Amino acid sequence: MPPPSAGELRDTVYRDGIVGLGHALPTAWADQLLDDFAAVFTDAMSYPGGTVPSGPHRHYLAVHPQRLRGLVDLVNHPWLTELSDAVLGPDYRIVELGFDVALPGAVDQPWHRDFPMPDETRNEGRLTSLAFNATTVDVSPDLAPFEIAPGTQWDTPEDLDHGMFPPRTAASRYRRLGQRRYPKRGDLSARSALAVHRGTANHSSRSRAILVLGVTAADVQVSDVQRLVMTGDYPRALPDAVRVRLHSSVVEELEPLVQQHDIEGLLMGG
Repeated sequence: MPPPSAGELRDTVYRDGIVGLGHALPTAWADQLLDDFAAVFTDAMSYPGGTVPSGPHRHYLAVHPQRLRGLVDLVNHPWLTELSDAVLGPDYRIVELGFDVALPGAVDQPWHRDFPMPDETRNEGRLTSLAFNATTVDVSPDLAPFEIAPGTQWDTPEDLDHGMFPPRTAASRYRRLGQRRYPKRGDLSARSALAVHRGTANHSSRSRAILVLGVTAADVQVSDVQRLVMTGDYPRALPDAVRVRLHSSVVEELEPLVQQHDIEGLLMGG
């Protein structure tokens, strides 16, 4: 059976809010990503604002692109480029690069979407962004698997507090719809961050770190605060096909990243 076309992948995202590709990259690529994460996370935990809490024993941290040795392999992967083109258009931009990590003891997050529904989605039925995820470890049922409620990217803002959080009275619906994902090293997934989801409890003694690469359509307004930051030598060494995608600022010297956002509603846990 031939692999799904870009159009079929797009249809899956529009229907389910998520689509995956197993064995997209070698396991050695994911192992290298884990090493890079460990170095970045150690640095980020050493100064105030290096991470933002996304629940008890959970952290999110943005990362400088040049600190990830395998970034070009990911950004240039045909599955990522073709799906981004099909969903977001040929001039899509990469605007986010970070890690989400669940440490031992992390609890169930509240169900949520990552940001309120944009007008383009509500009024035109058009998705304007995708979040690509790559795991650094093989996820097992005890290791904080990601849970998503397929199709809920179309839930209207009126159904959600602040356009993002379902009321607790609706939790049974999301539990009924929810599907847990168990990606392996080298797997990739793409999702609409509007699809209601949550990280689940980490009952293991290990940490679960996931790379998040955020992509938007060209007409999405992105603030300067959200620009990826790199030194001038880094983009010059990139392939043209990668460099033109990065929504970035160039600096003379990298400074520790102070995280610019948090989601207050996640801090309470499940």
